[in-house]
Amino acid sequence: MTQKQVLVREATAEDRDAVRDVLLDAYGQYANTLSEERWEQYKENIVAAASAGATKNRLVAELDGRIVGSVFLFESSEQAYGYVGIHTPIIRLLAVSQEARGHGVATQLIRESAGIALASGAELLHLHTSDMMDSAVRLYERLGFERAKEFDVKNGETLVKSYRLRLRESAILNAR
Repeated sequence: MTQKQVLVREATAEDRDAVRDVLLDAYGQYANTLSEERWEQYKENIVAAASAGATKNRLVAELDGRIVGSVFLFESSEQAYGYVGIHTPIIRLLAVSQEARGHGVATQLIRESAGIALASGAELLHLHTSDMMDSAVRLYERLGFERAKEFDVKNGETLVKSYRLRLRESAILNAR
């Protein structure tokens, strides 16, 4: 399979609907994993986050001129989630449409986010995920993220695990 060129750029206001659609498609894979009530709540949170304005950066990824991925970069956990604790950049809602997976889209979105964080003077980049997102966890670990258990949180019965990337030592940035 030939690797397609992924273009990552800052999102514009005109991209809002496409970003929402990518988020719902990407996270839609969990509709059958979660209870119907939990999935509906999750979808509402995704749509609300796609419309919120507190991000530092909103990036989109394009393949063949179509938006197929997105990620939100926040300056802290307070901006990302509304609670204090992590005072370094955080990526949230990394999403790649199901048909575009396998083309390096998520890696490019993370690489660009890490580069922005490093350029702003940050030493660390954080994210949160759960075991339900096992392929994402494998990607994060492959890219050099390490567990940051002190920032784990519980969402109902679900343990939401914190990960961090040490930006200056990061192979993902050194491979640019």
